Amino acid sequence: MKYLNFLFAKEHRMEIIRIGIVGLASILFWMQILPFPALLVAIGFGVYSLIKTAVLELIHERKIGTELFISIAVIIGILGQEYLAAAIVLMIILIAEYIASVNTETTRASIQDLIGTIPTTTIVYRNNKETTVKIEEVRIGDLTLARTGERILVDGVVIKGTATINQAPITGENTPQEKNEDDTVYAGTIVTSGAINIQVTKLVQDTVFARIIKLVEDAEQNQAPIEKLTDKIASYLIPIVFLFVIGVYLYTRDVKMVIAVLIFTSPAELGLATPLVTISGVARAAKEGILIKGGLYLEELAKVDTFVFDKTGTLTSGIPSVHSVISYDKKYTEKEVLAFAAAADRRSSHPIAKTIVAFAMQQKVSVAEPTQFIVVHGRGVRATVKGKTVLVGNKEFFSENNIPISQEISQTTIFIAVDNSLIGAITISDTIRPEAKKAIELLRTSGVKHFYMLTGDNEKSAQTVAQAIGISEWKANLLPEEKIDYIKTLQKQGRMVAMVGDGINDAPALAQANIGLAIGASGTQAAMDVADIVLVDDNLLKIARAKAISKRSYRTIKENLFVGVGVVHVIGIILVLSHIIGPVEAAAIHLVPDVAVLLNSVKLLRVKIE
Repeated sequence: MKYLNFLFAKEHRMEIIRIGIVGLASILFWMQILPFPALLVAIGFGVYSLIKTAVLELIHERKIGTELFISIAVIIGILGQEYLAAAIVLMIILIAEYIASVNTETTRASIQDLIGTIPTTTIVYRNNKETTVKIEEVRIGDLTLARTGERILVDGVVIKGTATINQAPITGENTPQEKNEDDTVYAGTIVTSGAINIQVTKLVQDTVFARIIKLVEDAEQNQAPIEKLTDKIASYLIPIVFLFVIGVYLYTRDVKMVIAVLIFTSPAELGLATPLVTISGVARAAKEGILIKGGLYLEELAKVDTFVFDKTGTLTSGIPSVHSVISYDKKYTEKEVLAFAAAADRRSSHPIAKTIVAFAMQQKVSVAEPTQFIVVHGRGVRATVKGKTVLVGNKEFFSENNIPISQEISQTTIFIAVDNSLIGAITISDTIRPEAKKAIELLRTSGVKHFYMLTGDNEKSAQTVAQAIGISEWKANLLPEEKIDYIKTLQKQGRMVAMVGDGINDAPALAQANIGLAIGASGTQAAMDVADIVLVDDNLLKIARAKAISKRSYRTIKENLFVGVGVVHVIGIILVLSHIIGPVEAAAIHLVPDVAVLLNSVKLLRVKIE
């Protein structure tokens, strides 16, 4: 029913009228009811749109498409007095163009259905009153309500209530997520149960949902290399084709054969082979929470043979946690070591300091208030706690204060000294993402040969993470510019490199790599800006999923080119030159690759991709 609606939509009425007039005129002329001038007028009416499109493409885009070929075929038919053949060929080609147009609209509608739609108005609370406003008029700070069965219309924070949210349209997660106060919610997601009040944090055009839609709509702008290649092939083939057609006419003097050859040598499928695949592939990825910024990156990812990963915030959660508390002095228990460290760090805003204080609270350790407090940036803190001078910081900090450390450091370690005497240490770990190892295994199975981890962290910490997830090569203590140099070295070796990072501190490396993948775009505008591919959530398995979708898309393009352009056209030309088929049969057969290419491209939206 939906397809019928597209067939008879208002925008297609003129196409239907053209087909009807040319078809009816052809039948009446064949029955010798309609005079030749009337047939000529009908042909002119039908071919006008093709000629107009052909001329505009030639002038504005310097592109020679199927419209020009068919227009020339019709004109040659009339000049060669093959009036009926020209009319029938024109009618069939108009039908083909009509079907292609309807299928394209259907594809775009399927993509919209796949991603979802947002209502145009919403209710917000202003001055303690409910006000219905257009979604474009929603302001940051506005309060809105989302209830069971409703789609959330804004990116925001829950300020009241609880709800179960289906986030599949944004993150691709199949399992609904529980949302409580202070949790983030996204436009485009659906409340499956409960009700929540949401405070708007982003304008509608800046929401993750809006960015997903824009990426899908703009998918054709960044042409894939294979798409550019098809354009070049078409530009080189066209002069050869016209010379070939002229040669066929000079040798055979057969106008019908020339018309048929022109039909089979038109570059229609070259134009169809890649754009729909690009749109479908990008839309499919977007549905699964993977934002690909265009066909260029869709194809390039399929060719990647080397993955480079950042560590902190990428392979690990990026959230520090206390791994262990160690006492080096028998006078102090582990709890007392922790108490001194937490007291000294109590006023610090450093993430590790906050982690130590929070851990002390969890362990129900009494944390005193320091009477003096000094931060030494990049080193640690100096504080006075219960009349004692307490130093908490890294090995360099202690070395600068002439406090020797002989202990082996296996990971991030914070040392504690009281009155210039080392009393203990706290080891800090960054939790490895549970799916990290599986993601590496899946990428290796997909054909990726080389894996590297580049980090600014220390050697021992880097080794622990790399070995745990199956990466055999890593580099530690790297500055951002050193990461870029390392990627350049890999590229000079002929590698196709994908860099995976958090999209902020790894921005230079993401830009240098052939493909930059940023994770966690739902809260990071910088990630959306710098990366070629963005994972909406922090699930590393989506990297392997993106790779699978890109490989399937690239394969689909090659199928389109081989079948739609290669097999059908070559066989068609052979049949024409062998006098087996004429222009009418050629025009009818011409429908087959058009429809095949369209269906093969659109299936990317639904087909199962392993």
